[in-house]
Amino acid sequence: MEISTQVVVVGAGIAGLVAARRLTQRGIDTVVVEARDGVGGRLQNGELFDDVPIDVGGQWVGPGQHRVLALLSELGLQTFPTHVAGRHLAEIGGKRVTYTGRIPRLSPRILADLGQAQWRLDRTARRIAERTDPWRDREAQHLDGQTFASWVQRTARTADGRAFFRLATQALFSAEPEDLSALWALHYIGAGGGLDSLIETDGGAQQDRVVGGTVRIAEELAAQLGPRVVLGSPVTDIAWDPAAGPAEPTGVTVSGPGTRVHAERAVIALAPTLAGRLRYSPLLPTDRDQLTQRMPMGRVIKINVAYSEPFWRTAGFSGQANSDTRPMGTVFDNCLPGDDRGVLVGFLEGRHADAAARMEPEQRRRAVLDDLAGYFGEQARAPLAYLEKDWAAEEFSRGCYGAFGTPGTLTRFGPALRAAVGPLHWAGTETARRFPGYIDGAVESGERAAEEITAALG
Repeated sequence: MEISTQVVVVGAGIAGLVAARRLTQRGIDTVVVEARDGVGGRLQNGELFDDVPIDVGGQWVGPGQHRVLALLSELGLQTFPTHVAGRHLAEIGGKRVTYTGRIPRLSPRILADLGQAQWRLDRTARRIAERTDPWRDREAQHLDGQTFASWVQRTARTADGRAFFRLATQALFSAEPEDLSALWALHYIGAGGGLDSLIETDGGAQQDRVVGGTVRIAEELAAQLGPRVVLGSPVTDIAWDPAAGPAEPTGVTVSGPGTRVHAERAVIALAPTLAGRLRYSPLLPTDRDQLTQRMPMGRVIKINVAYSEPFWRTAGFSGQANSDTRPMGTVFDNCLPGDDRGVLVGFLEGRHADAAARMEPEQRRRAVLDDLAGYFGEQARAPLAYLEKDWAAEEFSRGCYGAFGTPGTLTRFGPALRAAVGPLHWAGTETARRFPGYIDGAVESGERAAEEITAALG
């Protein structure tokens, strides 16, 4: 199949589809090429039981995420709140507590340490977020020259306080504090409105879910684009002309097995590490290539477990649980509206995903049910259905929730994250200035890429 168009978009995740839709609305002929047989990228549905779809990828939206909330409204999609009624569970520092509201009942010493450490974190993160680019912050070199683990070690004064930040890092980045740059972590947290905004359910990033799953956003966008979305067509090569412009319609040729698209401009709407695996002719500038080598994906296995009823609610629990020792360190109630059955969703993140991926499937299943039983009792050992998604094993994602910068990445190569290279433009949630790593960030990045191309085409 050979196609000629004005703009080709590589990747039919939210970023690519938003860019294509906006360009098409402006009368710019655009084609989207997607490797998978469906749209959505890191947003996917699976079937837990009875052909009822459930999110196996990114699933939440929350206050402050104005772009995705506006898009949901525009597309006519509905949301419903994550269940939070009842007592939450927390296991921190070897102590198990139940609580309602935002803060677990920990010892005054631990609470004081967490309070001062979070105050320092949010203050620095807020300052970094005020800059257009985090590498321009006055402490950028200092922060980017250390891991987030080093920053936490100096900031949190108790072992339990440091354990909390490790758990938070796993939950936010599906990585360990030793893996990522302190500047990246603080930039990410500040761009998301602060730590509470990102880790909270009610009033935070996990507040709401989309009826039918978040992949419905991508499906609705793709439906509007119609035949402009070409599925099942992995891109392997991108040939581009450094001098390409509006007068040179063969500025970019995107190709793969059975597909070849000629365009004036291209949007590469892939995570940086995946974009770096494509073959470019001529080669990309070395700064861009070095950047992609330093932004790995996080590692997570997401697991939905179904029961005949939400027995934890009957026992007075919300279904929300966290532990700084269990492999499944984060759990939520994931019941579906209008369905009497119960669903818990949990995550094996960072080093816990490393270890779990090496297990045989039945051994991993037993370990997950052991953790759920530890949280909620023996009933958790007898599920109706069990559905897991190892995102590191997903060929066209190779990890989740997103990519992150290792130490030195932003200050050395940060400008290459968004800067167009000739006729090539970059999109994807990692490039967003607000809510990077979230659906909202993907929307922002697609809008930005469309604006760049609109200006370039005059």
